[in-house]
Amino acid sequence: MSRQHRPGVQLLLTLLLVVMATPLPAGDPQPTITIIIDDIGNRLNSDSRAISLPGPVSYAVLPHTPYAGRMARLAHRLDKDVLVHLPMEAGVADHLLGPGALRRDMSASEFSAAVHAGIAAVPHAVGISNHMGSVLTGDSHAMQQLMRLLQPTGLLYLDSYTNADSVAGESAAHHRVPYLRRDVFLDNDRDPDAIRRQFARLLTLARERGRAIAIGHPHPETLAVLSELLPQLNLLGVQLVGIRAMLNQEAESWQQLSSSR
Repeated sequence: MSRQHRPGVQLLLTLLLVVMATPLPAGDPQPTITIIIDDIGNRLNSDSRAISLPGPVSYAVLPHTPYAGRMARLAHRLDKDVLVHLPMEAGVADHLLGPGALRRDMSASEFSAAVHAGIAAVPHAVGISNHMGSVLTGDSHAMQQLMRLLQPTGLLYLDSYTNADSVAGESAAHHRVPYLRRDVFLDNDRDPDAIRRQFARLLTLARERGRAIAIGHPHPETLAVLSELLPQLNLLGVQLVGIRAMLNQEAESWQQLSSSR
């Protein structure tokens, strides 16, 4: 039997052992996770399979790709959240960004046009996330410019957190743009066992903090592992929610914290 299709019982027991090693504080609500599948829009078959994953998985769609609109509409019909996966300057990997990327050397009008064109290319989007962007998300001027443009749209910003020195959160707070940040990458290593370990890490973080956010990609290995694991979440005591629901939970937590002070 291949490593991608090990028996479900063995897999579930392994995850239970890992997750239950992090007990929930008494009285805490059920932990929640959000999973976003990035880089949707280029491949019809794998993207369609990704969108068919069980439960409220969210999808970050690359604008100006062949299937961007089709995949965004399909996800929306299935009541799943959609993000604009906006390409952003990354330095040495800029040749992989694709069309519509935001760059520091753009004029203000070029930058604004690229943001609005990206949003228009992905119907039903509830927010923006950065595709790559290790350079741009660390640039205060660029992030202030982006959040100033997003503020009147009501869209949230999900920081893929490709740069540990990202200033996106500070800029979002300044312009009152709803903000969330990725906690775990599921598939930097595409080996199925590595993906399972990252999934276990996601669940552990959710039990420690109450919530956690993961990003994966429409790789065959990732989709196979998620197809195995997502149906087991109820048994693991964890709830999967879309990115909007996660944002609402974060907002409620801040309100409760503020009112208790």
